[in-house]
Amino acid sequence: MPAAPSPGRQVFANRWRSLVAPGAATLVATAILVGLGVWQVERLAWKEALIARVTAGLTAPPVPAPGPEDWAGLDVAEREYQRVAVSGTFFEDRSAYVVYALTEPKGKYGGSGSLVMTPLQTTAGWTVYVNRGFVPANRRDAVAAADASGARVVTVTGLLRAPRGRSWFAPGDDPEANAWFSRDPALYAAAYGAPGEAVAPYIIDADFDPSLPDGLPQGGETIVSFPNSHLGYAITWFGLAFASLAVFAVFAAGRLRRSASEGEGR
Repeated sequence: MPAAPSPGRQVFANRWRSLVAPGAATLVATAILVGLGVWQVERLAWKEALIARVTAGLTAPPVPAPGPEDWAGLDVAEREYQRVAVSGTFFEDRSAYVVYALTEPKGKYGGSGSLVMTPLQTTAGWTVYVNRGFVPANRRDAVAAADASGARVVTVTGLLRAPRGRSWFAPGDDPEANAWFSRDPALYAAAYGAPGEAVAPYIIDADFDPSLPDGLPQGGETIVSFPNSHLGYAITWFGLAFASLAVFAVFAAGRLRRSASEGEGR
């Protein structure tokens, strides 16, 4: 008959078996952490490409704003911040006012106020909402009165922007008071009606126009900022993955040393 294993060897074998479950858990956790690190590296590459594209686009010559023939396949997010140009007639009496606080103005006005979203009926017949710029709260009525003087034909250059819903903590939109938190041309058109045959699925943030009385609405206030912490996140996830392996290694070594000591003492 084969000799029975010594008590020391049996204890040692039992210790090895007791490491299977925590070892498996450590491998799963490490795989998840490494996966998160790889994902952040991929996000880093995407963010750097986005910043490079937008930075180059900010100084590029404007291209024609996409018309209805382009809307079906238009990736607004991909073309956001592209410089565009379009000509048409402003209908200021149908403007929507978005509640806004301009904390770091590029122009001379800032503080609490509104962004003026005005429909522009293009020379081709379709409509695009233009964020004409910022108006301080105490100047809104004066600007609205000046706008009431009638429609005017203009050429607008600015940045193509995707619509934005209101943030979850913002109050609801109030079309009757013309106080909006959403930046959505479809909502404005539904509330006030829009000229033209169709409404573009994007907004144009207009450049600053020095020819306007007192420079209002104050265009050119688009904030172009892309926080890029992906490298730090990636290092954190990879560091946690390494730490989980190190902790398990220390734990396993300690358990096996105790097994060896117990075996020698028998």
